[in-house]
Amino acid sequence: MRVDRRNFLRSTLAVAAVPAVLPSIGRAMSRPQLGDYRGAWSAVPEILEAIELPRIPVREFDLKALGASGDGREDASRFFADAVAACRKAGGGRITVPPGDYRTGPIHLVSNTELHLQEGATISFIPEPERYLPAVKTRWEGMELMGYSPLIYAYGCENVALTGKGRIDGGADCDTWWPWKGKNTKCAFRDSPTQKAARDALFADAEKGLPVAERVYADGSYLRPPLVQFYACRNVLIEDVTLENSPFWVMHPVMSENVTVRRVTARSHGPNSDGCDPESCRNVLIEDCLFDNGDDCIAIKSGRNADGRRLATPSENIVIRNCRMRDGHGGLVLGSEISGGVRNVFLENCVMSSPNLERGLRIKTNAMRGGEIHDIYVRNVSIGQVKDVIVINFFYEEGDEGPYDPEVYNIFVDNLRCKRAERAFHIRGFDRAPIRGLHLSHSHIERAGTLGVIEAVTGLTARGVSINGKDFRPG
Repeated sequence: MRVDRRNFLRSTLAVAAVPAVLPSIGRAMSRPQLGDYRGAWSAVPEILEAIELPRIPVREFDLKALGASGDGREDASRFFADAVAACRKAGGGRITVPPGDYRTGPIHLVSNTELHLQEGATISFIPEPERYLPAVKTRWEGMELMGYSPLIYAYGCENVALTGKGRIDGGADCDTWWPWKGKNTKCAFRDSPTQKAARDALFADAEKGLPVAERVYADGSYLRPPLVQFYACRNVLIEDVTLENSPFWVMHPVMSENVTVRRVTARSHGPNSDGCDPESCRNVLIEDCLFDNGDDCIAIKSGRNADGRRLATPSENIVIRNCRMRDGHGGLVLGSEISGGVRNVFLENCVMSSPNLERGLRIKTNAMRGGEIHDIYVRNVSIGQVKDVIVINFFYEEGDEGPYDPEVYNIFVDNLRCKRAERAFHIRGFDRAPIRGLHLSHSHIERAGTLGVIEAVTGLTARGVSINGKDFRPG
């Protein structure tokens, strides 16, 4: 990767001060100017320029040098803890995981620290829930609580990174973690404790405004943790790693700024195995990734109901490009935990292709979630086979049972091509709060079983759009 002069000088000075160290990852992003960034798209270079990569001190902490064997049998938890403690004491650095298999409990990163997996390295998380205690502050389905620790976690940190061509196995399967969902389509039914009672109680706590410190839902609550969560962090990088078998959502940056996710493979087919869910985040780049998931590939969120409105932090300034979406409930999804709003999302040059991909583009909300969702730009998308091409649905879950009407407006889709779909559209606003401004251009659906549903939309335009070989003209 190119290193700009400022960061090159920083690295050079650090090497002079600290012998036998690695180059810093605090270096310039490569920002190829793909396409023509004019009009609204001219915001993309500005967003990319604003995103800072983490600046990591140039010193290394090798896990094997600290005593880990990497033999796939040893519990390496203490060696990861020692490496993090050494980073904290030294003011940061790179924790290098050499080739091998390292079994461990949760890893809590600190500021100015990079966890780097060399090619051939595997971190295997031990699927024993008691290891992910004591409870930490986290966000679960859009609500803050004290819950099981995410497997890789950082809270309130600056300059944190997870990198390298190694593999991270969350250890979840139909015997561990996933059964807590209850009856689901991913695993055969088995008698197991489930999340339902705690989930309902957490919803109630959040609605009545119980302080987060008193919302303790860890041991005995069965609320599964995400694989990677960076919470209230700044300058975050997740790069090159393969993430598999997550208990819950795979990557979940929360209330964070300057987040870069690139060349990551997110492959997890359990219940709720979303690939990447930036929630209430600002300045985000997701590029060159592969998503192959049991739930949404990318789901942009901003909190659920009263808790989302309490924090009132939208997800904004998000660029997604050059990604591949395979299995999943949706390729690009906004919601449903979206009460804080979403704005300024740009997706381009993505391929969505799998018979198990249900929807291409999806916005899901309702009169309990509400949320202001606007200025969403999508272009140059190739879709193979899906159930629905474009979904905007105000009737998700609770539907029209609440006082918080969503505001959805300024949605632009250009040069989308789909080979086969059951329905072209499933678009349903409220008559009293219609979707305002859905603009389709230069897009073609070769085969669609039906046109689908279009209700409560004002300002629907279509220019150069065809379905089943015929011009689509909104009635």
